[in-house]
Amino acid sequence: MRIAVAGGTGTVGRAVVAEVERTGHESVVLAPTTGVDLTTGAGLDAALQGVDVVIDVSNAAVWTREASESFFTAVTEHLLDACVRAGVGHLVALSIVGADVVDLDYYYGKRAQERLITAGPVPWTVLHATQFFDFAAQVLRGQSGPVVEVPPMLSQPVATADLAARLVELATGPAQGVTTPIAGPDQLTVADMARQLLARQGRDADVRVQDVPGRTGELMAGGALTPSGEFTVGKRTFAEYLADVAPAG
Repeated sequence: MRIAVAGGTGTVGRAVVAEVERTGHESVVLAPTTGVDLTTGAGLDAALQGVDVVIDVSNAAVWTREASESFFTAVTEHLLDACVRAGVGHLVALSIVGADVVDLDYYYGKRAQERLITAGPVPWTVLHATQFFDFAAQVLRGQSGPVVEVPPMLSQPVATADLAARLVELATGPAQGVTTPIAGPDQLTVADMARQLLARQGRDADVRVQDVPGRTGELMAGGALTPSGEFTVGKRTFAEYLADVAPAG
């Protein structure tokens, strides 16, 4: 099977490409480095020739609502149109557990993406996932002082390798619509994840939880970004992830 990976050079994308190839399929990376601009559609028609399935793990490096909606709308529209022209039979998209109820700016873009896919002409599967193990590292990035701030979030982080395996499994089967979400085996607050990561790195810093007022903060802290019903459980634990983190210095 020939499987194209939109955003195949990103953190999740690289894991998906590796899993596609590990399972004996042919990967096609859709990214600027391979001559494809997802936001304009440039290069998509040529790249999708002979492709059976597209896995979309593209990601916007933006955090405002307007920019997120603009990115995911443009990318999804171009992907859908190009899939139709190329005869691609299945589009698998990665989304976020709780993105439909927690009003964070970035999540509005994911909502726009899902609306387009579910109403579109290409058979589709949407997989909702929780944050990844390296989410704490992303939050801490750029914070170098004695005090670091993290969101008031209860999470159930999942390994990117487990996520990639599930996405490829879905891609090689029939379209399922909105499928069972995936999450890791353990619930942790982002503050706990950050403290454990800092300790592993040998960094002395005080972790403080940001004040996010109103319903958004309540939902984040109350578990709205964790699965509420049946879900696929990732195999790897956060402790196993930490064991592979190199101590600072």
